Amino acid sequence: MDCRGGHAVLDDGLDLGYVEDGTPCGPNMMCLERRCLPVTTFNLSLCPGSSFSHICSHHGICSNEVKCICDADYTGKDCSVFDPIPTTTPGDGLKYKGSRFLLSCCKSDRSPPPTHPQHSSLCGKTTDLEFVHVYSPPLHIISHPAGLSLNAPFDAHFFVFKSIFLYAKRTFLCVKKRNMFGLYIVVSFLSAWFSVECNPSPVLGDVVVDRYDMPKDCPREAKTGDFVRYHYNATFLDGSALDSSHQKGVAKVGLIGEGRLLAGVDKGLQGMCVKERRRITVPPHLAYGSTGAGDAVPPDTTLVFDVHLLDLWNNADLVVTKTISTPKDCKRSVMRTDFVRYHFNGTLLDGTAFDSSYTRKQTQNSLVGEGWLIKGMDEGLLGMCVGEIRHITIPPFKAYGEKGSGTEVPPQATLVFDVLLEDIHNPKDNITIENQVVPEPCTRRSVVGDYIRYHYNGTFLNGVTFDTSYQRNSTYNTYIGMGYVIPGMDQALQGVCIGERRRVIIPPHLAYGEQGAGDVIPPSAVLVFDIHVIDFHNPSDKVEIQVTYKPEACNDTTAVNDLVHYHYNCTLMDGTLLFSSHDYENLQNAVLGADKVIDGLDEGLQGMCVGEKRLITVPPHLGHGEKGGSGIPSSAVLVFDIELVSFEKGVPPGYLFVWLKDSPEDLFSLLDKNKNEEVPVEEFGEFIKLQVEEGKGRIKPGMTMEAVVADMFQNQDRNKDGVITANELKLKVDEDIEREQARHEEL
Repeated sequence: MDCRGGHAVLDDGLDLGYVEDGTPCGPNMMCLERRCLPVTTFNLSLCPGSSFSHICSHHGICSNEVKCICDADYTGKDCSVFDPIPTTTPGDGLKYKGSRFLLSCCKSDRSPPPTHPQHSSLCGKTTDLEFVHVYSPPLHIISHPAGLSLNAPFDAHFFVFKSIFLYAKRTFLCVKKRNMFGLYIVVSFLSAWFSVECNPSPVLGDVVVDRYDMPKDCPREAKTGDFVRYHYNATFLDGSALDSSHQKGVAKVGLIGEGRLLAGVDKGLQGMCVKERRRITVPPHLAYGSTGAGDAVPPDTTLVFDVHLLDLWNNADLVVTKTISTPKDCKRSVMRTDFVRYHFNGTLLDGTAFDSSYTRKQTQNSLVGEGWLIKGMDEGLLGMCVGEIRHITIPPFKAYGEKGSGTEVPPQATLVFDVLLEDIHNPKDNITIENQVVPEPCTRRSVVGDYIRYHYNGTFLNGVTFDTSYQRNSTYNTYIGMGYVIPGMDQALQGVCIGERRRVIIPPHLAYGEQGAGDVIPPSAVLVFDIHVIDFHNPSDKVEIQVTYKPEACNDTTAVNDLVHYHYNCTLMDGTLLFSSHDYENLQNAVLGADKVIDGLDEGLQGMCVGEKRLITVPPHLGHGEKGGSGIPSSAVLVFDIELVSFEKGVPPGYLFVWLKDSPEDLFSLLDKNKNEEVPVEEFGEFIKLQVEEGKGRIKPGMTMEAVVADMFQNQDRNKDGVITANELKLKVDEDIEREQARHEEL
């Protein structure tokens, strides 16, 4: 049977509340935790002077602290000592008849009279109570659901000044002045399993609570069934010390409403908030009663407890999470077996800090759901997103429990964590590729062994940048799949196109692992790279020639030793313009095969017709190599957009002039116009010019006629006397033959 139906109600409808624990609720039945239970459930025979047939010498009841609480006229541990309380005469009461007091309760701003310290237990509203001499009016008792009622006359003469304490619990008797009605007295009653007459009861005080320091916020108040952890100083009324948890260095832990605490303290802790401080004055019958406590507490002693509540929880509590902020984009949340990195501030429920990852300047790193963390943190992290801030409250039995943790976390402590999730991955993760932008067309994709140049931004999952190639204004260059970069990047760079952009997420076991990388990459960090592929090539690559335009008439093409004149634009593979001949007044020219341009371009210019256009792709080993050049990045693939404007046929290496047909048989006589057997420089020059003009020969391209004549004359004037004789004149081809014969003879 549920005891909540047992109420004491005044005639005007004022409800005095529930019947409390220890109150009878039927024959041989008693209320406990709002349930009506058989008396035998309480094992009351454990009290002094008790057996199964009688309790406390038939003059009291057994409390849930296994102590006898005696009837009004009996005392002693077993209630066997008859000690009647003197009754008050009617005359004593008459002098108070008509007196009026204002009783202020709970939150009222009206202070109680100093002669009535226990009034504060009468909560509800400020009430004018008139103290009236009581003669013998009938009692009006509301029938209990168990069927028990009392209508016995009350012949005692006393004043309604304090709570009437009949047995184990408090009740109040209030006489309220009514203009048109008689006086009604409502009392709580106990014994339903043994008959007893309503005898005069002593005027006994209740617990007095002074809430002198309240926190601003009180999300939860202590109630029956809750565990509490608190510090206290216990004193006598005169202020002398009795006991202190502060001196012991350990806070008190107790369960409210289950009889495990001193009755008055148990009652005084009800409704208390964490961080609240209150002073609880406990009367003797709710403390150590008439027996006291050894030499420490004399009999019938009122005690004062100054209490500071540190913690509050219930065995039914769950881990409580509150999201403070969360990122807009949450693609992944924490699941069991994930590995997380997070920052936290850890406090006790009263706000005392016990640990912080920020002070260590290092995240907390752990697997989730694998027993690496306390159970409550395992639960509290589930479902979090990277960048989320979460407030996690963990009850003691899901934290460090009865043992606590070192000197920082006391036993039975509720823990509060403010957590910022920095990172998440699973040991089974592979790299993840996102946000791909692939240029069209993509004629070639990278493979193992290629050499690649790319720009990147490197960040952690929370968006914090740890490195970027853009700040250095230089690409990162490496071979693919050969272990020159972290495994995840080696994998991510395969199969890319030139110009492609992609985001690569690399778990730590494919990055820098549990060790991290210096002060830049923390241990077990997931890395995010936003990559832009500039170019790649293979060391075996050759010059790539793409003819974009070729004239129909193409009778002659460029070859080695030719002097070519052309326009060009030079770019990187991503289209970045490096140089252009259009920025200059003159055409670009070069003698092919003369080492005047990079090898790849030299090769690409050969075999062209005048007016032809080509795209020539030059790999770095045929370009400017790993060192690059002025304005040219290292290891860059270059693209030349070429238009051949004109070219001049060249001469073999080492030659300044060549005959286009057979050379004359009597060359000296043709040179010696005045037939004096000597050829000065003037005659020599006129002859060479004439041969070129008549198309019989040509000079080396890129040199002036004067320079060619001067150089050739110096070579033929072997004795340096300013003239060439017949003995001195030799053709270049004859000189080469003689030189070769001489070399052969030496060998």
